[in-house]
Amino acid sequence: MSAPVLTAIVAGVARITLNRPEKRNALNHATVAALTSELQRCAADAAVRAVQITGAGTAFCAGADLTEMQAQAHAGEAANLADAEQLSTLLALLDSLPKPTLARVNGDGYGGALGLLGACDVVVAVEDAKFAFTEVRLGIIPAVISPFVLGKIGESAARRYFLTAETITAATLQELGLVHEVVPAGQLDAVCARITQAILKGAPQALAAAKTLVRDVAHVGARNRASASLDAAARLAKLRVEAEAQEGFAAFFTKRKPSWRPD
Repeated sequence: MSAPVLTAIVAGVARITLNRPEKRNALNHATVAALTSELQRCAADAAVRAVQITGAGTAFCAGADLTEMQAQAHAGEAANLADAEQLSTLLALLDSLPKPTLARVNGDGYGGALGLLGACDVVVAVEDAKFAFTEVRLGIIPAVISPFVLGKIGESAARRYFLTAETITAATLQELGLVHEVVPAGQLDAVCARITQAILKGAPQALAAAKTLVRDVAHVGARNRASASLDAAARLAKLRVEAEAQEGFAAFFTKRKPSWRPD
């Protein structure tokens, strides 16, 4: 049997491919476990500067594996909780990964696939891809993915699409903020490469800190903005005295590339 997830690391970029094209890359237990393992490995590998996630074949990800979902319907609440927690762990890991992440959406994505998009930093999708939150039509809800999705599309859009389960185009997801760029299929690799190269120009420690900053500050209320700004200032001061920032400033003023630049 082929591996449910394939990983290739080239020039600092780990490309992780969901590898069940015959099942439209549906997320079964083995796939979720393998993807979690690969992300953990990438997080710990200093040679990995950025991570791309894509799907084999013509689909990005069909969401939960229906065969396993049918079996879970006959399992108890504890078994279903463990199943849901496995996906929750994966999405939390992807969301907090200290490396920049890009979803290379090569085709349709449903249910849990939208959780992957919500947890990635940048999402590029082909223009003919279709998406949907299909859970309510199966008698369940998009519970595990909701924290990652709502942070991008907001309550209003979630109220509509979580309830209607209607098909959503890539262009609409771009309007809602879950997709950043929509491109013809023939341009997908070029656009992903352009964005990835832009990311690789950033300093590794600064990129990780920038991701943490966004998560910590994004939902600060009006009353807490002053304290959040002071906290952010402390983070900046700490980074400025680190070796990475010293290298960055030295490279800028001497008109040379910093040590982390690949080009």
